[in-house]
Amino acid sequence: MRVAMRRAAHQMLDNPRVLEDPIALPIIGPEAATKLDEEKHRHGHRVAQSFRAFMAVRSRYAEDEMARSVARGATQYVVLGAGLDTFAYRNPYRESALRVFEVDFPATQEWKRQRLASAGISIPSSVIYAPLDFERQTLPEGLRQAGFDPKKLTFFSWLGVVMYLTEQTVMSTLGFIASMPPGGGVAFDFAVPRASLNWTGRLALDALSRRVSAAGEPFQTFFYPTALAEKLRQMGFHSVENLGADEINARYFKDRNDGLRVRGRIGHLMSAQV
Repeated sequence: MRVAMRRAAHQMLDNPRVLEDPIALPIIGPEAATKLDEEKHRHGHRVAQSFRAFMAVRSRYAEDEMARSVARGATQYVVLGAGLDTFAYRNPYRESALRVFEVDFPATQEWKRQRLASAGISIPSSVIYAPLDFERQTLPEGLRQAGFDPKKLTFFSWLGVVMYLTEQTVMSTLGFIASMPPGGGVAFDFAVPRASLNWTGRLALDALSRRVSAAGEPFQTFFYPTALAEKLRQMGFHSVENLGADEINARYFKDRNDGLRVRGRIGHLMSAQV
């Protein structure tokens, strides 16, 4: 919900938008939308802007990379840990051209469907829900039960999830994606180790770590970008791309006059082709 509210705040407060998402506000519900409107002043703070920028841009980046994969022939899009992601409900492709599999914890999926119903957002026939607990079931098993075709070219997005899982689970999932037919790929975000950050970055990571731990979802896994990119190449991925704050800002936030940009060095975006 916090991530969805930041995407919604981006629609409300920022112009031009990095991510165009007309469903971002309806899906959080009228109470949350009213609260955002009443607390606009809080979202102008540099830290709040940076969080909002990263939440919006990681979705934009994943959708940009997915579009490139569709151009190569992808007909399946798997959103791992979908949460309140809205792509499936504003999918610009024909329903027969791109099936969207939303993979998430069963209770989270049920909660999302309730929110969609409350907002009057219809569920297209191209959307398939694949309930899965990443730490108890394998991704192939969950997708197979949902009707996923492993022989079709597929793109995967994995946002806001990797840092909460064990490294073994992360690498196993990436290994499965690497086994897919050539032309597909993956886009995801991850956090770098505390030791790689400066003093300010360590304070920011410590504060964020305390907050997510208090919410019952502690960070578990961190990666050095160069080492992670090499692991992906060893798995068989190619065209591996890593974007830190500087690269993200140069690509998506250049020449803005409203101060919206990603600050800090904790979060990175990465994509790779099969």
